[in-house]
Amino acid sequence: MLPKPKKYWTPQHWASWKPFGIGEQYPNNYWEVFRAIWLSRGQLPYTWNILNQGVCDGCALGTTGMKDWTLDGIHLCNVRLRLLRMNTMPAFDPLLLADVSQLQQQKSAQLRDLGRLPYPMIRERGEKGFRRISWDQALEVISDRIQATTPDRLSFYITSRGTVNETYYATQKAVRAMGCNNIDNAARICHSPSTAGLKAALGVGATTCSYKDWIGTDLLVFIGSNVANNQPVTVKYLHYAKKAGTKIVVINTYREPGMERYWVPSIVESAIFGTKFAEDFFLVNAGGDMAFLNGTIKNMIAYGWVDQSFINRHTTGFEELKASLESQSWEELERLSGASRYEMHAFAKMVKEAKNAVFVWSMGITQHECGEDNVRSIINLALTKGFVGREGCGLMPIRGHSGVQGGAEMGCYATVFPGGKPIIPENANYLSQLWGFEVPASQGLIAPEMIDAAHQGQLDVLCSVGGNFLEVLPEPDYVEDALKQIPLRVHIDIVLSSQMLVEPAETVVLLPATTRYEIPGGVTETNTERRVIFSPEIPGPRIGEARPEWEVFMELARRVRPDLIEKLSFADTAAMRQEIAQVIPQYAGIQNLKVAGDQFQYGGSHLCFGWNFTTPDGKAHFGVLSPRQKELPEGCFLLATRRGKQFNSMVQERKDAITGAMREAVLINAEDAAKLGLKNGDRIVLKNELGELSGEVYLAPIQSGNLQVHWPEGNILLHKNKRSLEGVPDYNAIVRLERQS
Repeated sequence: MLPKPKKYWTPQHWASWKPFGIGEQYPNNYWEVFRAIWLSRGQLPYTWNILNQGVCDGCALGTTGMKDWTLDGIHLCNVRLRLLRMNTMPAFDPLLLADVSQLQQQKSAQLRDLGRLPYPMIRERGEKGFRRISWDQALEVISDRIQATTPDRLSFYITSRGTVNETYYATQKAVRAMGCNNIDNAARICHSPSTAGLKAALGVGATTCSYKDWIGTDLLVFIGSNVANNQPVTVKYLHYAKKAGTKIVVINTYREPGMERYWVPSIVESAIFGTKFAEDFFLVNAGGDMAFLNGTIKNMIAYGWVDQSFINRHTTGFEELKASLESQSWEELERLSGASRYEMHAFAKMVKEAKNAVFVWSMGITQHECGEDNVRSIINLALTKGFVGREGCGLMPIRGHSGVQGGAEMGCYATVFPGGKPIIPENANYLSQLWGFEVPASQGLIAPEMIDAAHQGQLDVLCSVGGNFLEVLPEPDYVEDALKQIPLRVHIDIVLSSQMLVEPAETVVLLPATTRYEIPGGVTETNTERRVIFSPEIPGPRIGEARPEWEVFMELARRVRPDLIEKLSFADTAAMRQEIAQVIPQYAGIQNLKVAGDQFQYGGSHLCFGWNFTTPDGKAHFGVLSPRQKELPEGCFLLATRRGKQFNSMVQERKDAITGAMREAVLINAEDAAKLGLKNGDRIVLKNELGELSGEVYLAPIQSGNLQVHWPEGNILLHKNKRSLEGVPDYNAIVRLERQS
């Protein structure tokens, strides 16, 4: 049984004795509430019902209404409040798109604020803008083009913007009925290295623990993850974790202010005095995490701090790892990690003293060329003490968006079928028999490969649900050139985005989508802790002719394959959930979710419980990992990209309320800046072989030799061909810094 949080106030955890953190830099959470009320003032009853009954369409915490299964009380964060307006805003006048020349100059944030997309619209090559058409006309244009080409020249992308399990499942089924496996979604771009690493080491592909394990565990470690910014409701968990005696540690390139202290608005004590979270920060180079963790394990082995009994009985590969670490010198590990061996020893001692621990990671780990090995290095460390499969222990690749966990498991991937089954003839044959049509047995194109194919003139159709390749992939000019070469682009969304306005090669079709709260019959979401949650339809205003995406794809597939009409029909979302339960064994129970509050956690509270691993040999596998990095040229810096006040690529404010940095800020270590004769606010330019980015010096507690700029602004400096084994873009670069003349 984990320790419970102390009920009395704990001044030793207070961030400041100044009431309400007067003068401190942090988000004004109460202002966000009033802002949301003002923006939705014309739909207040509907707004309240969304908040009170719907499952949050923001991060993958998974609140139902404003409650969850971890802590009592109200759970409401700035991310959800900012996304709320997209569910309540009115439609824009379609005539607005008659001439898009002026709109093409606007940023995506300005395009979003114009309102909801109400009707299907089309733009042909040479036309100034879009004109309204009927759904029948739109689907005829799309199906005719699909039938006129071959499946290998089709591509489909589904993002995580409030996208639900039913949409992911129906879409991948429809696409495969059309003979194609070229389908991808944001889950793979974010956490496929995590899935690959966990499956290889433990035999599972998701977080092994629950959020409850954060509260009262001895050690809670965040690696390349900033939950205060990306999953802000979790700061409530961190507050109570501290009150239960949990030590919180962060390994990162930047000493994230929100991970150091925060004023939690729904807790009186924290709202007044704030809460100090991380007791220790270990600053590493961008891409230096593996070296730091290898050094940590090297220390633990040297001092006999590993759990040898667990290792002998339940793991394999430890001796090979041990031999590999012996050959890795401290000098090399220090150079690569940016941390000293004494810091690695200090962290190793914390791990040694902990009886249980939870490790949480995110994009700072996965979005590297070595993303899979980064994940394996975290797993290696956890296995040295058996920190998996029991209370207060676990490995958690935390999700930043509400739909991505289910997106992966519904099979909305070019590389796996539903349930995470590999794309091989045996599994394709099984689905073919189950669905009643031939399912392709070869892997398809992932998102970056779709763009490469388009650039080479090898793609005839791109259908994108949400998303914006212009703002999420490296080398945006290359991406734009590729989009301009696709004969038919179809964009299904609730608002406008910049990629919709890219000049058509031949035809661009816009299709209006519903939000998750507008889908008849209700839908489900899977959160980070594997909890499948029912979100009901919320009665209220509806926008024009917007339709649920799953219905659109089913109808499109029936038009392309009229011989499969009966096999490509669902009466409603409930019927779809019946099939999901049959096709994906771990989702058995989804068919029983019918009303708000219904949920279940597949696999229980802990995967691998009792150290029962689902690998072929029943054991957990250590991995031999050798960190490598090219020599940093003289005068160059390691550059990482970061988020500010935004959700995914959706920038909401120029200033990040947590860090105080503006969008043009280049975060730099104060000593590095002093050596270059730079001070706060100086204009500088970052350069490499791909491009240039102008910005302003922003002194920050960041590891020396490293810089950070905001994403997607920094994408012009990222190399399109730098990808992990799973095809995840590397959102880091090497740059030169020059004073701007």
